[in-house]
Amino acid sequence: MASRGARRSCLLRRCNRKLEFLEGLSCVARASTRRASSIAHRRIINAKSTISGTDILTRTHSSPKQIAALASVGSAIVLLSLKIFLTVSTGSLGVFSEALHSSLDLIAAIITYLSVRVADRPADADHTYGHGKVENFSAFLETGLLMLTAAYIIWEAVQRLFFLHVTIRPSLEAIGILGIVLGIDLLRSRALRRVAREHASEALEADALHFSTDVWSTSAVILGLVMVWVGQRTGLAWLRYADPVAALAVAAVVIWVAARLGRRTADALLDTAPAGLQERVARAVEELDGVLSTERVRVRRAGNRHFVDVTVSIPRAASFEQVHAISDEVERRVGEMIPADVMVHMEPRAQAGEHVFDSIRAAAQRRGLAVHDLSAHQLDGDLFVEMHVEVDEHLSLREAHRQATELEEEVRNLPSLTRTAGSNGVEVNIQIEPLGAHIATVDRTSDDLRGLAHNVESFVNGLRGEFDALRDCHDVHVQKVERKIQLSCHCAMDGSLPITVVHDVTARLENRVKERFPQISRVTIHPEPPEAVEA
Repeated sequence: MASRGARRSCLLRRCNRKLEFLEGLSCVARASTRRASSIAHRRIINAKSTISGTDILTRTHSSPKQIAALASVGSAIVLLSLKIFLTVSTGSLGVFSEALHSSLDLIAAIITYLSVRVADRPADADHTYGHGKVENFSAFLETGLLMLTAAYIIWEAVQRLFFLHVTIRPSLEAIGILGIVLGIDLLRSRALRRVAREHASEALEADALHFSTDVWSTSAVILGLVMVWVGQRTGLAWLRYADPVAALAVAAVVIWVAARLGRRTADALLDTAPAGLQERVARAVEELDGVLSTERVRVRRAGNRHFVDVTVSIPRAASFEQVHAISDEVERRVGEMIPADVMVHMEPRAQAGEHVFDSIRAAAQRRGLAVHDLSAHQLDGDLFVEMHVEVDEHLSLREAHRQATELEEEVRNLPSLTRTAGSNGVEVNIQIEPLGAHIATVDRTSDDLRGLAHNVESFVNGLRGEFDALRDCHDVHVQKVERKIQLSCHCAMDGSLPITVVHDVTARLENRVKERFPQISRVTIHPEPPEAVEA
């Protein structure tokens, strides 16, 4: 009896030393995590604008994840040592299955630690989408290890239930140590799950799910040992089967967890879109200004990041700058929903009820032609469309006319115009103008031109009785450009007038100036409200 008591005392001392080591390791891990988080927080606050988003992500997220994974490795080593010791001292299949399970926990923890280190690396020339898939592959390996564990436990349990008789030596000390192990497993799985959610790490989440099975399996083993211990004390021989039955319960839990984990990792490795995410992205994008509809959304996941391809319809009359602004807004909106690398493809579409002039401008833009002074009117069922089209100034008349004729033909066949014109058709008249690309040289200003500018200013200001909208003419400049006289001036007009009326007034003023001063070849009038002149 004394020898047996001494062995028990020795056993307890060893277990206490290992538990103290485990507690110390946990304290170190928690302190390291707090320190790393504090350092990361300070780096975010003090980061300069020259630091890229990838650098910030690496500095703030990798250290806590790696420390959590490394702490998990240390915990797995300690718990495996305790369970091996208990297996030798009790001979319990349930404890042995737990030790085997913990050995795979250790392998899984090491794989997780290595995968987290690799996954945190930024994208490079060989891995343009980053290294996030390493976490998914790590979880896939853990699935295989769990299935192998379950298969061996089931085989051993069947052997002990039907073919072998193994003497089990349960003790209250062993049960108590398993209870402590149970508490450590619970704390460890919760800590890993918290870090996994905080940093969106699938490898750590798989590790946490893996270790959470230890809680249930250890509970089953404790129950089996208690029942065997009770059977030995009460003489109920059939209770000895509680141990292999508990082992089967452990195997069932392992298979269930492995199936869930395997499905998730397979979805990630096969680029299965997260359930409902495509629909949520499509709805969010369609709510943005300038987006007509979302035609297609594709989503794939690699580690804690998503790669989203969005195809949207936009008004075809939108300018390039407007299209770029819409694209930026789509990327920003998707980024608010999930951490993602977003690729946006734009499809120009005609809006419902698109104006006739927008249809004409879109037709000209497709041909790379600039259009201005666009007008249309109807007479006796016919629709007359007139416009000025700018073409390359180096083209011959024949080539410029060919481009204008092709545009006329396309405009005549536009559905919006044919519906407006009715049965009589559309008449299109295009005035061809050179597209300004040449920067001319201004001749030296002479006293004659200065005098001409003064005369023009006086003449226009004298027309205020004829033009009610005109308030003042000022800032008159006359220049001789490549032997041609050009004039520009500012005219203050009633600021409440519609711009169409103002355009008509400026056109009439230009004609009056050219009539009075025929030597002037070009007149440019800048209209402005009176308050702009005062400012």
